Amino acid sequence: MLGEVTRRSLGSNRKRSKRSKPEGVMEISGCEGEHGRKITKGGVSSGILVAAAVLALPLSSVEGRLADRSRVVAARAASVNYDKNYDGERPIGGPVYRAGKRWDAEDDVARRVNSVSSSKNVNKKWKNFQSNSNQNNFSEENNFSQEISENNFSEVNKEISENTFVQEKENDFSEVNKESKVERALSSQLTGCCYDYAGTTAAEMCEIYGHDCESGETPSHDSGDEDCSQQGLSFIGISFSVNTASGHPYSYQLCDQFPMENIIDRNYDYVMSMDEDGWLVGGGYKTFDYSGKMPYIDSSHTELLRVGSIDPDHGGTSIETVYEAMESISFAPFSIYPEYLKGGGGHHSGDDNQQETVPSVDITLIVSIVETYEDNDSYSSYEYFLDELFQAMNNVGGGPCMDDDDTDPHVSMARGVKFKSSYHYTQYMAAANTEIAAWQGMYPQGVPIGSSGYAAFPPGRGGRRIHVGYGNLYFFFDRANITKAFAPSRDLTDNEAYYATLYKTSDLSDYYENAVAGDYGNDKNNDQGDWEHNPYAWDAKMAMHDMTDGWDLPPNCEMEGETFFGIPLSRKSESGLQSTSTLQNQFDFEYLVDRNNTYIKSFGTNHGWLVGEQIGNGAGSIVDKDTAHIPIFYTGTTNADMGGVTLSNLIKIAQNIDFGTLYIKPAFVFVDDDGHVKLQFEVDTSSALAYLYDVLCQQLGLSWNYESPSNNLGIYTNCAMHAAGDRAKYGCGPDGSGDGGFCPQMTLGYSVRFASEEHAAAYLDRSNNYVDYWRGLYPSGVAVGTDKFCPSGGCLGLFLNRYDLYSVFKPDLGGSWVEYNGMSMAPTISPAPTYVGGCDNVQNFH
Repeated sequence: MLGEVTRRSLGSNRKRSKRSKPEGVMEISGCEGEHGRKITKGGVSSGILVAAAVLALPLSSVEGRLADRSRVVAARAASVNYDKNYDGERPIGGPVYRAGKRWDAEDDVARRVNSVSSSKNVNKKWKNFQSNSNQNNFSEENNFSQEISENNFSEVNKEISENTFVQEKENDFSEVNKESKVERALSSQLTGCCYDYAGTTAAEMCEIYGHDCESGETPSHDSGDEDCSQQGLSFIGISFSVNTASGHPYSYQLCDQFPMENIIDRNYDYVMSMDEDGWLVGGGYKTFDYSGKMPYIDSSHTELLRVGSIDPDHGGTSIETVYEAMESISFAPFSIYPEYLKGGGGHHSGDDNQQETVPSVDITLIVSIVETYEDNDSYSSYEYFLDELFQAMNNVGGGPCMDDDDTDPHVSMARGVKFKSSYHYTQYMAAANTEIAAWQGMYPQGVPIGSSGYAAFPPGRGGRRIHVGYGNLYFFFDRANITKAFAPSRDLTDNEAYYATLYKTSDLSDYYENAVAGDYGNDKNNDQGDWEHNPYAWDAKMAMHDMTDGWDLPPNCEMEGETFFGIPLSRKSESGLQSTSTLQNQFDFEYLVDRNNTYIKSFGTNHGWLVGEQIGNGAGSIVDKDTAHIPIFYTGTTNADMGGVTLSNLIKIAQNIDFGTLYIKPAFVFVDDDGHVKLQFEVDTSSALAYLYDVLCQQLGLSWNYESPSNNLGIYTNCAMHAAGDRAKYGCGPDGSGDGGFCPQMTLGYSVRFASEEHAAAYLDRSNNYVDYWRGLYPSGVAVGTDKFCPSGGCLGLFLNRYDLYSVFKPDLGGSWVEYNGMSMAPTISPAPTYVGGCDNVQNFH
């Protein structure tokens, strides 16, 4: 018979006695005109001879005229925006036609020269060019050449002024006028990049860029236990995972009792932004979510015991040892009682640039383990379970990295959360805690967590589907990977079964009507006063963002987004979990990571090395595939209704940018102000990469400081994290002013915690020695790619998030294709003209 019932909640854990420590790219080409053809003297002479032969024949009185283009022009004018007078009298083909087209080409060249030259010099060069062309190229048909010259240049010469050229036909060259400021200046772009510091070492580059790569003064971590050389994240706990229509389709349904999706703000009614993982509860994220969050399954849980590292060589406990200990003990189903939702903590990264921004908080659901007591017993059934668990772990040789006490029960829901204002924060807390109040009404004595469905552990790796049931405990290798379920020793009682199935089988309207949010601990945890996000305090330097924290959004942007243009650098390696092919073979980043934990102790987040994490890594970091990349331009959300730009429109804009081959050159490895380990690439403000950044800002940047974006499609966004007036020359590095968002870097690991400052210095020294090898191997940079992916090198990628590369664009308008989920699909553009008018119609640009 059960006696008193209490709840075990936050701060009520009991210290355990110290345990003894045992010993196919498709090429896309545009419409090819005849501007490049030359008319030779021989060609003209042949035409004269033929004409003479014709004149020698007997003539009959037949009225007619030579075929010309007027009929073609008349047909086009009916359906296309085409000047019917332009080109109308030009012959359909032959040397005379080609001669006229050459003048058009020279006319276009002159306009390009004018965009980068003073009007006086251009005027002088143009007249000389016109005179020389008439004398040299058309001497044998001077009369005809003079007529062509007058027809093509009479209007141009008439309208030349001191300041600018006015196009011969304004209607036909309106697009040239509109985009002249972003045309590629090919003569100023060299093959390669980064020539100024070719002989400089990585250590010297680090100092030039203003970083410290020698002292090792970085955030470090020491557990205080010399026998534990690697901290870890593996644990035993209870899962609250749910599968919802808005979440990841492969999320587990392990909790029928708490509809966790009801206490998150997926619609951004209150929340402004979060870290790159987004909501950890409520179903996870789909791949094409507008927010661009990591496409993880629901990972909601509460820890009961932190096992830590699973590498015995570093003081950890192997997975097999954990299984053996758990299978040697028995436990009854534990009931969980929901307490309240709270904020607190937060990352407070350096994104604010010394300006006032909204506070960053972590959202946590506090729960309690309901403890039952037998008559006249002061020790609860849960406490007996913990004692038996610790003893079992000791008996099988549990490592010193395992925690010595149980964990305060709580559910981490989201990290680095920034709300729109203190009012929105309060409203969200009230709404969420009203929902929790309804749960409290449903389960006054708590409820065993479980489901009537089926699941396989681990998912997708040969796990056998089993009936989930109620009251299970799970071993989590990492928060996103359950590897084994442990069932309780008995079935549910009738009372427990009633509550465990209440939400799925009963009318709950009365519970929600009577729910009132009480004191949910907000005042004591988040008394930060009144505040409100000021979007006009946005700064171009905020593009240099800490991804473990939320963004500060610009004006008229109602939703964050992690979508970006960047350079893909991932590859398939033996140490990584891969689902994509190798995208470059110029750099092997394995030389920059510390797999053996020689230098590092742990990571400050659930993510390990971002260049591919090992299956079974000792730290229990999320097993991600290689996501190496260099972010160039963050476009923000793809939800146009929330101020963003759609994915299809981003692709259209990128397809129209004539950028050169993108060369990159590693500079040095360093630890930034947020504790993240990064590989800096050289900043060359005259490179093709810098030009690309400038054009992306001009076409997709925010209207800011009296600068507005402009592109042919008239498509813009309020959610990009770059200003229209930003340029590469305002970015980082010795040639940059430090006021902009251009700074090519690749993140190797978040919040890396070193064993000591000496270990940090040794790691940086080792890494930068290898960077010196790359610098010597590629003194003028390298355009990355493989024989199968971007074989010519230097491609641009459009990423849905750092996990998913979606589209790839070749330089020099070489075409684009979809590269998603490890497989290529057919190009999204046609190599043939589609609209009436052929190459003369701007709609057929591609």
